[in-house]
Amino acid sequence: MSNEQIGNFVEEKFLNETPVLIKCKIRGAFKGLFVQTADYRELKAKNFWRVVPEANIENFKRTGDTNFIKIFSGFEFTKLSAL
Repeated sequence: MSNEQIGNFVEEKFLNETPVLIKCKIRGAFKGLFVQTADYRELKAKNFWRVVPEANIENFKRTGDTNFIKIFSGFEFTKLSAL
């Protein structure tokens, strides 16, 4: 997916708020929370996205610890959908 497609979907109502289902080319589908950090615009321009996997969302929301965040390339995403 392109950075514009992902950005338009995520920024509409999901960024930092609601987890989404992320389908990928190589790995299986997973649920994750897209988060905005200080380098959000720079990463978005390069089609990289910071995502908290479902297993760590509660810990991330409780602590704000950035160690729960992983960076993914948007090129490996095939579809994003609301849960």
